[in-house]
Amino acid sequence: MQYGILKNKEGVYVPQMGIDYPTDDPYRRLLKVEVEDSSKGKYQFDETYPYLDNSWSYKWNDFLGFIVKWILVGFFNNRLHFGLKVEGKENIKPFKDALKEGAMCICNHVYVFDAVAVYQAFHRFRIWIPMYAKHFNGKSGWFMRYVGGLPIPETRGGIEKYNEALDKHHQDKEWMLVFPEAVRWDWYQPIRPFKTGAFSMAYKYDLPVIPTVVTYRPRKGIYRLFGKKDTPCVTLKVGEPIIFDKTKPRRDEINRVRDMSHASMVKMAGIEINPWPANPDEEKK
Repeated sequence: MQYGILKNKEGVYVPQMGIDYPTDDPYRRLLKVEVEDSSKGKYQFDETYPYLDNSWSYKWNDFLGFIVKWILVGFFNNRLHFGLKVEGKENIKPFKDALKEGAMCICNHVYVFDAVAVYQAFHRFRIWIPMYAKHFNGKSGWFMRYVGGLPIPETRGGIEKYNEALDKHHQDKEWMLVFPEAVRWDWYQPIRPFKTGAFSMAYKYDLPVIPTVVTYRPRKGIYRLFGKKDTPCVTLKVGEPIIFDKTKPRRDEINRVRDMSHASMVKMAGIEINPWPANPDEEKK
């Protein structure tokens, strides 16, 4: 289905990775969470999770996370291995005053370091990222936590602490990043339907929504030295921020901004006919 009716503009590169993508469920998890063998130190995603953590341990690990994020991942992985380029930064310049109050970035979720690519695009020291909680007890849990991850809570008590953290981050005028496709499908080219959580959050805090999209390039030149020839290089494209009209009904505005964001990302990806609608409910009609 997906690639059967996909139509791209001439010249758009689509990596052929031999992955069998689902054709019926755009939110199916393709990646297995690798949980550590020992249960020692496992997080519970309730009111006991430190959503706001000012301990010296957190600050030290956060500093180490900064080094990992910007040098090991940002430079060696994204810049060298994946050849990361950023395009479209001029689209946010007219909104610089509004963005000083915070922003909601959204992106397609298509490779392991796409969150760090968004950091690099905007040169932000901190962007907070709601994430699937079980990853925090997996082998990548340390990186998830100190890259700015906020585990989505599993209890009512956890939701209260999670919301308190979001309120504090908004008060501090910090940015958010959400992947509205919900799950990662490596090297997938179409844009999948968007869940509304990112847009509900952005509406609540009156944040401009910045659409970004990861696109692909064939591995050429010097980049052949730093990765397998079948693995693509990536370009992160930045779209024009979308502003909520708070004089309109909440639900209508959330749907409007979701649909506009999806359309913007489809266009930036060079797609003329996208297999998926913006609204997942349209698939059920």
